[in-house]
Amino acid sequence: MQKESKIIQQQGIWGWLIFVILFALFPFFATSEYQVKLANKIMTFSLFAASFNLLYGYTGMLSFGQAAFYGLGGYAVGMLMTKTTGCPFLLSVAVGMIFGGLAALILGPLCIRMTGVFFTMLTLAFAELLWGVVFKWYNFTGGDNGIQGIPLNSILENSRYYYYFTLGVVALALYFCLRLVRSPFGLVLKTIHENPIRTEFIGLKIKRYQLAIFVISGALTGLAGALFAGEQRSIHPDMLHWPMSGEVILMAILGGFSTFWGPSVGAGIILFIQDIIGAKTEYWEICIGVVMLAIVILLPRGVVGTFQGLRFRSRKEETR
Repeated sequence: MQKESKIIQQQGIWGWLIFVILFALFPFFATSEYQVKLANKIMTFSLFAASFNLLYGYTGMLSFGQAAFYGLGGYAVGMLMTKTTGCPFLLSVAVGMIFGGLAALILGPLCIRMTGVFFTMLTLAFAELLWGVVFKWYNFTGGDNGIQGIPLNSILENSRYYYYFTLGVVALALYFCLRLVRSPFGLVLKTIHENPIRTEFIGLKIKRYQLAIFVISGALTGLAGALFAGEQRSIHPDMLHWPMSGEVILMAILGGFSTFWGPSVGAGIILFIQDIIGAKTEYWEICIGVVMLAIVILLPRGVVGTFQGLRFRSRKEETR
């Protein structure tokens, strides 16, 4: 077990380095500005999916309301940059992250009282409530039109500069997540996932840990939404709608929610299908359905999870 944990830890660090190097070099090989924007979107959703996986993959809390924190982060940026004068973009991104964390802190004590499907449905209900407020409050949020033409008022107006800004923020956030799940706090989360009753018997207050990871996940999700708003220069109510939460769940399952990098890989696969195949056919949803069906049948642990399982098996056979 100790050898396996060391292997997993090494794979996490190497995965982080590969992530940074690949995305840092990508603009030099991209043939169009569209490809750079797609890579930027993949980075943002990698953070979104990894934040969700802190709840689901490591703590066993299936939240169907992550879109609420994602949308709040985006709307914080949009409204600060359009309704105030002279607000620095970096400050608006920080506020978006804080808004995501505060919303999770307010909703968390109510949600974690429930378990299983009841927790899932309660998070969905809160997300839909926030979506309804944003959608109907036209004078303040722009309603179904959202907010368009978000200014960045800095050198980040250049798309390449913004790309590397996103890479730096996402890389630091993912490194934080990686260190978090490898820490004693992360080990407690895994213990709660495996057996919450026994975890409580040994004297640990599992509700405190669940609330803490709920807030951390909300803050990082809000950060992802803030970055997305700056990259798109626009926001819309669909950022808070339930299909957005469903999409990030698919990313985690596709890549492998039992692994750290699985959700990021799943984000890349789904966005590739949406943007590349979607540009050639309007039936891209069928492609996602076929891919998901194949993954569930052939790779039940997801792409990265299955790959790691094969590596562990081969290592065990070599040591015999």
